[in-house]
Amino acid sequence: MTTVPQLTDALLTLENRVATLTLNRHDLRNALTGSNLIDDIVTTAEWVNQCDDVSVLVITGAGSAFSAGGNIRDMANRSGDFAGDVAECADRYRKGIQRIPLALQNVEVPIIAAVNGPAIGAGFDLANMADIRIASENAKFGETFLNLGIIPGDGGAWFMQRLIGYQRAFELTLTGRVIDAAEAKELGIVLEVVSADDLLNAASAMASRIASQPPKATRLTKRLMKMAPRMELKDFLDVCANFQGMCHNEPEHLEAVNKMLEAMSKK
Repeated sequence: MTTVPQLTDALLTLENRVATLTLNRHDLRNALTGSNLIDDIVTTAEWVNQCDDVSVLVITGAGSAFSAGGNIRDMANRSGDFAGDVAECADRYRKGIQRIPLALQNVEVPIIAAVNGPAIGAGFDLANMADIRIASENAKFGETFLNLGIIPGDGGAWFMQRLIGYQRAFELTLTGRVIDAAEAKELGIVLEVVSADDLLNAASAMASRIASQPPKATRLTKRLMKMAPRMELKDFLDVCANFQGMCHNEPEHLEAVNKMLEAMSKK
C-alpha cells in the first residue's frame, strides 16, 4: 500500500492513481505565507515524482477560497516572510514561496487546479502553475501585487504570459484588476467553468481520464510538452525519438496496443 505523506496545513489523498492536495487553512483563506502550505506543496510535489502510483495531481482549496496568496497582515506588520531589509526579504523569498514554482515546474505528472473560489496574487499564480485549470462559478482571479505596491515575487509574470500571451498578461498584472470565472475562461486562463457543486466531480473526471492512460508514457509526454517551447525543432525531435524508443520497450505499450486491437475486433 502506498504511503501518503502527512502534511500540516493541507490534506493529501490518493485514489485510482489520482492524488488530491487540498489546501486546508480556511481561517487564512489558504494564504501561502504565514502558514505551512509552502512546505506542504513542495513535499507533495517531491512525493509525486517518487511515487509510481500517481498519474495526476489535483490541487484545490478547502472553504470559500482557493488561495488568497500572501498574508496581508504579515505585510502590514513587516513580519514573517516580509520582515527585514532588502537582502533578508530576498533570501526569504528564495527559501520560501519561490520553492513552489520550482517544485511544481518539475512535477512529472499532469497537474489540474480545481479553483473553488478566489485565487488572488500568489494564489492566482499557483493556479497558473498547473497544466489545466477548472474553475467554479465562484472563482475569481487577480494578479493584484501592484495594488499592494509589490511585484509578483513568486514567478507569476513568467507563468501568465506563457499561458495567455504578453499583452493580456501585461494588462491584468499592471491594472491589478480581479476577473470572474467567465472572463478567465474567455481569456484562456481556465479550460472550463462549472457550478460549485460540480467542481470536484469535473476535476476528478478529467483526472481519471488522464490517469487511465499508460503511466510512463504520460510522464514522458508531459516532459515533452514542457520542453517544446524552449527547444529548436531538430533537437526536440531527437528527444522525441529517444523517448519513443523508451516507450516501445515498455510493457505498457504492448498492453495498450493489444487493448486497442481487442476493441477494434469487436466493432
